[in-house]
Amino acid sequence: MIGDTSILFQIAGIGIIVAMIHTILKQMGKEEYAQFVSLVGFIIVLLFVLNSISDLFQEIRSVFFYKG
Repeated sequence: MIGDTSILFQIAGIGIIVAMIHTILKQMGKEEYAQFVSLVGFIIVLLFVLNSISDLFQEIRSVFFYKG
């Protein structure tokens, strides 16, 4: 749904978790792993956003191409 705010909380949660893991790994000297974790977090969030955009286009299509 367009007005659903749960996706915002999911994205924020993923961002917080990724930031914590990134900071811990960077302090341990594992900067390559920290960058990899950030990249994986970005891809997960991107998939959430693409799914929401796909749902939005499906709703727009159903509004304009209604076959009743």
